[in-house]
Amino acid sequence: MKIEVYSPTIRRKEMDAVLTAMVEDRIGPGETGRRLVQLAKEHIGFDYCLALRSPAVALAAALAALGLEKGSGVVIPALSPRYYLKVITDLELTPIYCDVLPSSACIGPASIEAALSQREAGCEARCIVLHHTLGFVSDTPAIAEMGIPLIEDCSRSYGTMTGEERASSLGVFTIAGLEERDMLTAGGGALLYAMNRRDASVLRNLEEFPPEYCLPGMNAAMAMVQFKEARRNLEKRREIAQLYIQSSQQTRHERFIQTDNTEYNNYTFPLILKTGMKDVKAYAKRKDIAVENAFEDTLMGSGAVPSSNCPEAYSLSLRTVIFPLYPRLSSAASGRVAKLIGTLP
Repeated sequence: MKIEVYSPTIRRKEMDAVLTAMVEDRIGPGETGRRLVQLAKEHIGFDYCLALRSPAVALAAALAALGLEKGSGVVIPALSPRYYLKVITDLELTPIYCDVLPSSACIGPASIEAALSQREAGCEARCIVLHHTLGFVSDTPAIAEMGIPLIEDCSRSYGTMTGEERASSLGVFTIAGLEERDMLTAGGGALLYAMNRRDASVLRNLEEFPPEYCLPGMNAAMAMVQFKEARRNLEKRREIAQLYIQSSQQTRHERFIQTDNTEYNNYTFPLILKTGMKDVKAYAKRKDIAVENAFEDTLMGSGAVPSSNCPEAYSLSLRTVIFPLYPRLSSAASGRVAKLIGTLP
């Protein structure tokens, strides 16, 4: 059986929990969504939250809440999800593409300053949307000190720890996606939250969304299961990642480095290749194991960002692959993937 990079399936026990949560509730937005918000608050500690139908809706709402004027510049990493560009342009804002650090695939103050120096005349940066690439957390405190309003996207960095504390959000607003490939997946949706009362008051003005913009009850129930299982799932990811790290040390390929004393949440297992991606993917295919381009679904990977503007992101988009790493991966399957990593061409 082929080992896929991501596993969208849920266990029977998890499905039973979803069905229990849905008893006497609507399939659409309703009480289950409100229970999800309360449960998420216990895990994250925000002041106020909206449960929305997609990360795109959440990003559009966050940008609207900031009250940006048309034409304002929005700084986004070149390795951001593709939907960022459509949301920004639909709001008649101007994207400012930011290159990444080759060691972590994240942006930092220096790369943001470089991006600002290349922006069009008259386009002032009024916001930074900080996407934590592949779950690796940027130097958020240093970026926040730049004084530009920050929207933080923690969709793939949930569970990241800095010392004994959960890596906190310093953005005005924070997005936690619930899509198939996000850290906490509910098959779709997103949470948009504010950490303090002042910023929360702005979100409260957006409460009257039509039902079509709000998270359906079925997705909310699935997200509740994800929050409850998060600690166990993070531990399982850590065990699998340690196995992969040992195997990767036998190769010449490189791993990204999480900065400072922050512990990576093992969202996935990326390697920066020293050989051609085509050869590695073909080798994995012969072993019946899926290996994917890590940044194929990003703005850079889709060709939306000029490679000359962000050379580091462009280089990484051609050389970085990810391997299967998810909590339901069996010991036998993870052993096969580890063996593959240790014998890569």
